[in-house]
This record gives sequence, C-alpha cells and structure tokens, in this order.
Amino acid sequence: MKYLVTDQRDIRYNLALETYLLEHSDLQEPILYFYINSPCIILGRNQNVYEEVNLEYVRQQQIIVTRRTSGGGAVFDDLGNVSFSFITKDDGHSNGDFSKFTAPVITALHEMGATGAKLVGRNDLQIDGKKFSGNAMRLQHGRMFSHGTLMYDVDLSIIEKALNVPQDKIAAKGIKSVHSRVTNLKPFFTPEYQQLTIEDFRDTLAQKILQVDDLKQANEYLLDDTARQAVNAINEKFFSNWNWVYGSSPLAAIQQRQHFTQGTIDFRLQIEHGCISYLQVYGDFLGQADVKQFAAKLIGVRYECQAITQALTNVELQPYFGKIEHQSIIDLLVRQE
Repeated sequence: MKYLVTDQRDIRYNLALETYLLEHSDLQEPILYFYINSPCIILGRNQNVYEEVNLEYVRQQQIIVTRRTSGGGAVFDDLGNVSFSFITKDDGHSNGDFSKFTAPVITALHEMGATGAKLVGRNDLQIDGKKFSGNAMRLQHGRMFSHGTLMYDVDLSIIEKALNVPQDKIAAKGIKSVHSRVTNLKPFFTPEYQQLTIEDFRDTLAQKILQVDDLKQANEYLLDDTARQAVNAINEKFFSNWNWVYGSSPLAAIQQRQHFTQGTIDFRLQIEHGCISYLQVYGDFLGQADVKQFAAKLIGVRYECQAITQALTNVELQPYFGKIEHQSIIDLLVRQE
C-alpha cells in the first residue's frame, strides 16, 4: 500500500486531490491518504445546503462550506480532526463494506487505548454510544474510495452552531443528516496518546495501519507538477465552485420574518439551484411602493449576502419598506438565526 499525506489545510484542495487519485492515479497498489482541514463543513453529494448549514454563522466565523462527491451527511471538521481515505480498485464486492476499510483504523485506535471504538450501523464509528467518525464511499469506472473522519480534539461547541438550522424557517428536499451525539477520541486514549499534536496523531495512525516504525519506511505516493495542476483544475471545477456547492441543492422554501419598530417584514422565498426563484413579501411596514417590484429585482439572484447586496446596491428601499434600514432588509433576507 502506498501512502500520501498533504500539508494543505483547505478542504476543497484536499477533496480535489482525493478525486484526482481516484480518477488518475496508478492503482496497482491501494493508496492510504490522510488530510487535515481548517474549519469547514462538508456536505454529502445529495444534501441541501440551506437545510443543513447555518449559513449566517459560518459566514461570520469564516468556515469553509463545500460538497463532496460521495453521499452521506454533513460533517464539521477543524484542525482537531484527521480525515483518511483508502483509494483502491473496485474488486466487485467491497461496495458498502465499511467494515473492510475501517477495521485497520479501529485496530490502530484500540492500540492507542480507545478499546471501545467500533463500527456501529452501516458507516459510523462510535465509542460509548457516541460518534467520532462518519464514513462514505464513491465508486467510479472500476475504482473506489472509502473515506472517513476521526475526531481527535475537535471544538464540539461549534458543531451545534454551524449545523443547526431552525426547522420552522425552512422546508427543503434532499438527503438529511442524522445528527448523533458526538465525542472526541482524545479522552479515551492512554496518557501517552493524549498530548499529541494533530499531525502526531495522524502519523501515529499511519504507522500503525501501515505497520512501520517510521514513515520513512512507507511507500510514499509522489505528486509531480502535472498532477498538482490537475488537482487545482478539479478544485476550481467542483469544490471551490459556487454552482457545485450551492447550485446543486434541491428546491428549498424559506421564511424570514422579523419585527422592527417601523413594522414587520415577512419574506417567503423559494431557492432553486442556489438562486431565488420566487419571493413574496408580507408585513405591516409603512412602504408605499408595490413590493412586487422589489421582489422582481431579486429573481434569479444567488441566495447569498454578497449577490443580494450587489443586486440592491442602487435600489432605494425606503419607498418599499419605509424607514427600515437598507442593511437590515438584506440581513433579514439571508440570515438563519
């Protein structure tokens, strides 16, 4: 088995590299690929970003949002998490067999003291009834990968905020996440493994899975300049592409309502392919102009703060909404809390 670790911390690049390995690498030997990400949310391929992600919170916290090519639910990663991927040829009977790919990981975790770690259900790794790893697969043209997360020392307080969307404000289609109780692995390890840096944790896992005393003994997979250019192209086409991340979301119906001292505004929107396809405005605000004219200005606009702000830059909103401030109207349109 070959081994590859990337020093990149951007989830979009790291997923692009995984895609490159799946589609273009020489898989005479399987590849074990590890990556660590700065704070990010990774949606499953068929999920609705507007239902899964608190977009206002992640914008404020500068958390990257992207969409992977495999299925499953949304996950939050930060620099306390290690992600792994086994990339190999499809042998015809490994599809859905998460036990095959998680077994060496579980064995390594047991050796580090987390003896209660086990595969539960189809694709989750748990300890004491709490989830620390989600796993997913992708098959393509006789090749496949099985990848997963490993929460070593993740900031658990952010998960609830970033992946908590008020359900009374949105009705959406798509594959929904099943949010379970989660935990970090660190408290379950023996003392010698509780003070590791995230890089040390990654390297210790790799050594145990590859059964080497030093990673210099591992059969490293090397990327040349041509490969790196191809990875960047995949990143640009998919994982950093707004249309892939947001435009792939199924139809969503969203309500945004707020009472101001100058009256109440109630926006009812439909979002399709990431853009506003329908907007109805209700409320007891004191505007005089027909709000249908205001709504028409936003049809086809991306449902994101920057695009809406730009669309309304030269629009005088007081005739529609009275003395309610321009920015407050934009904030209401896109907020989720």
